[in-house]
Amino acid sequence: MKGLVFDIETSDVFNNEKRNPEDLTLAVVAVYSYPDNTYAAYTQETLPELWEMMRNIDTLIGFNNNHFDTPLLNKYAPMDLLKEYDSVDLLESVRQSLGRRIRLDWIAAGTLGSKKSGDGLQAVAWWKQGEVEKVKQYCIDDVRITKDIFDYALKNEEVLYNDLGSVHTVPIDTSRWKKEEKVEDASVSLF
Repeated sequence: MKGLVFDIETSDVFNNEKRNPEDLTLAVVAVYSYPDNTYAAYTQETLPELWEMMRNIDTLIGFNNNHFDTPLLNKYAPMDLLKEYDSVDLLESVRQSLGRRIRLDWIAAGTLGSKKSGDGLQAVAWWKQGEVEKVKQYCIDDVRITKDIFDYALKNEEVLYNDLGSVHTVPIDTSRWKKEEKVEDASVSLF
């Protein structure tokens, strides 16, 4: 797998009537590229750099990316992200195992012993105040947390979450996450 962990922050929020991600406006998309071993953040103006970097990946990895981040980013993409790339959605994997959705912050607290550096509403406020670098850093922080949770789940086939001071285990089926490629007749897993 040549994965790209990503997260999006928007410059606006849902209204009470519609909750369609494509109706929102992208502020920042932050990524971690496994092939390049780098973190980066992009605004709408620098998206061509992201599309170029994405030539080296085959899987999009995120938290709620199937229902939010990918559809929103897809409206800006020169290709259909839903058809072009495989997807790993950590929230979807947790929901399939646990039977309900839980917050990234709870999983970060249980699995990593850390918390998010803010929230999406704060990021929208920062964006409106012109604090673009603060939004980029917050988005990169979320990508770092998501990547670390993904790596943990891949290694341990579970994640942990903290709910009111109690830590709970959620088994995760990672079998479809593990792609293998042939390199000189030897099968190796690529990240």
